[in-house]
Amino acid sequence: MSEAEKVLSLSDLSKLSSSLKREGKKVVLCHGTFDLLHIGHIKHIQYAKKLGDILIVTITADEYVNKGPDRPIFTHSLRAENIAAIGCVDYVAINHKLTSVNVIEAIKPDIYVKGNEYQTEKDDVTGNISTEKNEVEKYGGKIEYTDEITFSSSSLINKCFDVFDEETKGFLSKFKMRYTSKEIINSIDSLQGLKAIVIGDGIIDEYRYVEPLGQSGKGNIPAFNYRRTERFAGGSFAVANHIAGFVDEVTLLTAIGKDESDLEFIQSKLKDNVKPEIYCYNSAPTLTKCRYVDGDMNKHFEIYLTEIQPMDELLEEKIITWLEDNLESYDVVIVPDFGNGFISQKMVSAICKNSNFLAVNTQLNSGNRGYHVITRYPEADFVSLNEHEVRIAAHNKHGELESITKEINEKVSSSYTAITRGVDGVMLLDGDEFINIPAISTKVVDRIGAGDAFLSISALCLAKKMKPELSAFLGSIAAALDVQIVCNRDFIDPVAVKKYVTTLFK
Repeated sequence: MSEAEKVLSLSDLSKLSSSLKREGKKVVLCHGTFDLLHIGHIKHIQYAKKLGDILIVTITADEYVNKGPDRPIFTHSLRAENIAAIGCVDYVAINHKLTSVNVIEAIKPDIYVKGNEYQTEKDDVTGNISTEKNEVEKYGGKIEYTDEITFSSSSLINKCFDVFDEETKGFLSKFKMRYTSKEIINSIDSLQGLKAIVIGDGIIDEYRYVEPLGQSGKGNIPAFNYRRTERFAGGSFAVANHIAGFVDEVTLLTAIGKDESDLEFIQSKLKDNVKPEIYCYNSAPTLTKCRYVDGDMNKHFEIYLTEIQPMDELLEEKIITWLEDNLESYDVVIVPDFGNGFISQKMVSAICKNSNFLAVNTQLNSGNRGYHVITRYPEADFVSLNEHEVRIAAHNKHGELESITKEINEKVSSSYTAITRGVDGVMLLDGDEFINIPAISTKVVDRIGAGDAFLSISALCLAKKMKPELSAFLGSIAAALDVQIVCNRDFIDPVAVKKYVTTLFK
């Protein structure tokens, strides 16, 4: 059988497995990423083949590989070809799901083989091995652990591929001297008990995917061929969803337009443990940002569908009463203030007065440029801005960034101020000292929402009194994961953060 003939779809492999089992064949299944194929993989696969008659290997599709920067190195098609080239492998399939549970359900293997690093279930940062074991046993199979020589693909990639520049590699080397991956994972788990609330503008992001056609024949304007539209729950909805993965429950305080279809859409996008406290504007619609995006994720122009106006006084009074009655019960208050009219100055005063730990971002965008800066908040515990936002707040375009940051930090009486700088990483002011975290992502799909992801996770960590350096580091990992996600199609998951940390530490 040729290598190409070995690679089948999962549905075809399911039917084949059933047929083979009826013939009395013992079917063995291995599943993994198999990115950088090495001797450890070969030994693992050879051992698995000895356990039965037919060996099936399934690999995780590219879109679900979140092990770290520049992963996977090879596409799932190439990885499938590599596995198929191993003589003892009978069949291969690509799995377009996050875990192997659906594969086990489809193949119903007699034996499911995993490496010995999964033998102690509590050490599995994904928590998937217990679920997989139960699924195998549900169909009468059993799980076996190999005890062959092992190597780490992530470790080999980190050593042999220039994933990072020298500055980042130097930072990671020193960082690993101060922390272990286990300590960091335990710190992430400790966030679970925090009681969190998100207060901010509700935004619907809309991507209208287009194909550029060139200049119009009757004018000096670009022309596009429309393909399709995708809608996302953005703004404070996205921040609440990021946080929801790390804590037991998060409250979301926001306002939307009176269109009932907007409410239905938003509720369908919120995670189950997000508790919404949603008010409705009487006149203004929910802000919708329409971006025209081509196949390479280039954004050509943007349209705001909104009527930004001051908060209605009656609605404002209702929200302030709620804040005064409830806000002190939360451990951390996270305010992504997009400057679209939801958070009034009176609300700012109530938020500052009643928060135990307040984290704020005042986003600069096309709808508020020049009118919306962080100094509208008289105090905060943590401020997160990008470089443009802090410079505009200080009315200083060319001054030294460190001096500007200290100036704004003093005006807001903040304990910590973070300046996110894209490819230049993050600068965090802690007292009089600056902590610099280099960018730890080398793969960018879409930058929309990366600042929200940084704010969400670093705020939780600082509220939990983690060391500022570690808080900024975990926030940077969240941002690194977020730039690999199209807009707010998905949200930061603690398992993905743990896997990223584990990969960086190998």
